[in-house]
This record gives sequence, structure tokens and C-alpha cells, in this order.
Amino acid sequence: MDFELTDEQGLLRDTVRDLLTRAYDPETRLKVVDTDLGWSREVWSQLAELGVLGLSFSEEDGGVGAGPVETMVVVEEIGRRLAPEPLVDAVLLPGGLIARAGTAEQRQRVLPEVVSGAKLLAFAHDEPGSRWPAVTVATTATVDGDGYRLTGTKNPVAHGDCADELVVSAALPDGGTGLFLVAADAEGVTRTPYRTFDGRRGAQVEFASAPAELLGEGDASAAVADEIGVAQAALCAESVGAMAEALRLTTEYLKTRKQFGVTLSKFQTLTQRAANLYVSLELARSMSYYATASLADGTVNPIALSRARLQVARSGRHIAQESIQMHGGIGITTEYPVSHYAARLTALERTLGAPLDHLHILTAHTPTYDLVEL
Repeated sequence: MDFELTDEQGLLRDTVRDLLTRAYDPETRLKVVDTDLGWSREVWSQLAELGVLGLSFSEEDGGVGAGPVETMVVVEEIGRRLAPEPLVDAVLLPGGLIARAGTAEQRQRVLPEVVSGAKLLAFAHDEPGSRWPAVTVATTATVDGDGYRLTGTKNPVAHGDCADELVVSAALPDGGTGLFLVAADAEGVTRTPYRTFDGRRGAQVEFASAPAELLGEGDASAAVADEIGVAQAALCAESVGAMAEALRLTTEYLKTRKQFGVTLSKFQTLTQRAANLYVSLELARSMSYYATASLADGTVNPIALSRARLQVARSGRHIAQESIQMHGGIGITTEYPVSHYAARLTALERTLGAPLDHLHILTAHTPTYDLVEL
């Protein structure tokens, strides 16, 4: 199997890398993250002009019609630069739900604005006290004339603070879980924004009989599961990008920092530890490719994705902790970037299921495996 990128995919990677490198040196990124928004609308517009926001959507919906590989290439570069733009949270996941479950009219009304960067989405699915994977939701939908009204609380809603429109999951009156479009400024919607420990933004969103439009028809549980699967692969790719840069920063530090008159790279124990980090990175990269390849086959395999998430999380924790250890005290300072890579890797590890959650998914399926005898 050929794992090399095509010329077009390589050009896409290099173009996005150049854009994000110019936009975000460590000092500039800290300033942008510290703003009220937490990311740059200028960079967002540049990504839209490149067609990045439309990679995962069909041409009929105003997108580019690219495959999963192109999307993951871009997300990996976002992880490499720790770019705070909410590509997964505001486009890939909620936009994918609209593309998969929405009617033709809904797709053509919403998605072109998303692709152009004019509209921001957010997926409001998790609820206080719920644990991944959330099979049922407590938020309820009641019929109100030709529409619906939602009542309930969603938290955390990633980048729900800046979204223009929300894709909300709620229990349907006749059973099942439906998806609804809700304007963020609609009557009955209250948002309480906050900052996460890795510098990103989130919100608690409360719905008090808020007007809503049903997305598509009927139960959308399958669509939710599939699009969360796509987001799982994206989280793997972003983690690999962050790990690669954290390892690069660490090896560069070992080559330049001197102790007892020689660089740290001369100490055999440290070089062995750095080699172990490289092994962890390549394990994570292989599993990220595995997750993307499963999507490229046209199916969303939750077992394959949980396998990938588990290994990527383990590798991410190893690289994050060792990178800080080998940097010493400077590794935990705000001014030095490696601490921010560690924080982001920790946040990614806990998003859409912690490692233990994915391990439970995998162990639950062990009875279905055939016994191999030698």
C-alpha cells in the first residue's frame, strides 16, 4: 500500500503549512489566543479563500468534493502549528451533519455560507453528567406548529461562544434522537462562554423552549455516529501534527542546550528517550493513517477508530510528558511553546471519549473475535 501523498495533496499540505507558519509564530499565537474570540478571522478568511473550509463538502453543496485524506492533511498542519481556528468544531463536524442528514434545501441554504467563512456552526450534543458515547440525550423537542421548540442544557459546546447557528441533538416526541438547526441568537437560547485550559473556547448553551428547525427527517442517530467517527479521525490527525512539532522542539533543544560543557544530545540516556518518542510518534501516525484509510473506504468503522484513538492518546501523553521533562523548567513556562503542545495533546486525548472509554469499546467487542490457534 502506498502511503505517500500525491503531488496535489503535497501541494495542499505545503500551502496550508506556509499560511499558518506566516500567521503564527509563538508570540503572535499567544496574542491571538488571548483575545476575546481566541482565533483570527483574517486567517479564517484565508483558509476559506484556499478552499480549505469546503474540502469535506460536495460540489453540489458549494464545496470542493475532496476525500478524507485531503481533510486530514490540513488538520495535521493545524495541529503542527497549534492554529486555534475551529476547523473541526465549526465546519467539519456540524457541517458534516448538515451534509449527511439535511434536506437539499437546508444544505444549499447553510453550507455555502460555511464554505465561504461567513457562517460559523457548532455542534451541541454533550450534556452535563453524560459520558461518551452518549446514546440518549436529555434535551427534548416538542412540536410547535410547523416547527419545534427545544428545552435542555448542552455543555461543553466547543466554540459555541462564537457560533452563528447551532446543530443541536434532542429527543424526538415519537422516540429517537433528532438534529435541529437553532439560531444562536434565537429567543430562549442562553450562552455562557468560557475558556478551556488549552486556550480554546467553549460554552454552556441553555435552551428554554427555543424555536428550532428539524434537520432532515426523523431519527438521526446513525448520522451523528458517523460524523463523530469522521471527527475522531480528524482528532488523530491533529494530535499527530502536534506530536511531530513537540518532538522537533525537544530534539532541537537537546542539540543546543549545554550541561557540563556539552550539549544534552551527548547524553546517551536522553538520546534513547528521544528515540522512544520517535517510536511513539510513528505508532500514532500509522494509526492515524489507519483511521483515515477506513473512512476513505466509504465506511465508518467505530472499532478501527477507537483503536486509533487509544494508541494516539497513549503516544500523545508519552510525548507531552517527556517533552516537558527533557526541557526542564522552561518546558512549563507560558512563553515557551512546548507547554502549549502538551496542553493541546491533553485536551485532544479527552475529546470525544477518553482513552478508557475507547478501551471499553474495544473490550466489549472481544467476544466477537475468532480464536486463533497455532
